[in-house]
Amino acid sequence: MTFMHLSDLHIGKRVNEYSMLEDQAYILKTIVRMVKETNPDAIIMAGDIYDKSAPSAESVALFDEFLVSLAQTQIPVFIISGNHDSPERLSFGGRLMTSQGVYVSPVYDGHVTPVTLHDDYGDVNFYLLPFVKPAHVRRYMPEDADIPEPLTYTQAMAWAVEQMNIDKTQRNVLVTHQFVVGATTSDSEDLSVGGTDGVDASVFADFDYVALGHIHGPQNCGAPHIRYCGTPLKYSFSEAKHEKSVTMVEVGEKENVSITTIPLIPLRDMVEIK
Repeated sequence: MTFMHLSDLHIGKRVNEYSMLEDQAYILKTIVRMVKETNPDAIIMAGDIYDKSAPSAESVALFDEFLVSLAQTQIPVFIISGNHDSPERLSFGGRLMTSQGVYVSPVYDGHVTPVTLHDDYGDVNFYLLPFVKPAHVRRYMPEDADIPEPLTYTQAMAWAVEQMNIDKTQRNVLVTHQFVVGATTSDSEDLSVGGTDGVDASVFADFDYVALGHIHGPQNCGAPHIRYCGTPLKYSFSEAKHEKSVTMVEVGEKENVSITTIPLIPLRDMVEIK
């Protein structure tokens, strides 16, 4: 099974007071062409679909056009909300979109029900875990649980993953939006001072692939199967030398995962002039 890993579209973003909507429209059309050429079995969007929790009408219209184009290919699409998104707004109409093969993570309620696809080797389970803070997770922990104070991001994520009760004999893919400790950051990300929002990679050890969003530079983090695909465009001067790409993942038999990238050529490149 092959799937395309995207994240951090940040539709509606302004860079140095310059609107990126035209550039984003161009790159999203490029991605649609890639989808049609590569014909993956699924498409993942790992959060930060919009740049603001209350996106502009133009931003919503652009994402709607992108989503309709993807739905027309009849390839399943998996979407989660990131820290820039409003999970309530993004998941609106999600149950209706499921009939079109578009699966949007609902607002986190302590449970994550996987979406299962099938190939020649059996089932592949996709767990859609939107961006959560420890406070979001804590409210669903049992009242009699021994909860540490303060609850860290790693502890919160470990509990959320534990509730999934994954079958380790099957192939499992986690889609989430968090800062994994050790990732190389850039200037356009919202991170807590001192790294208090960091999640230890060991939390994700039982998954065959972890499709991450949040960090803008493409990179593996902690293990080859834990990956940030990065943004499709450059959103700060610290990214000027990044090579933006789409991550393609092939999942074969259990513990057999390969990763390749396809370069993304923007409408206008970002350069730093001194």
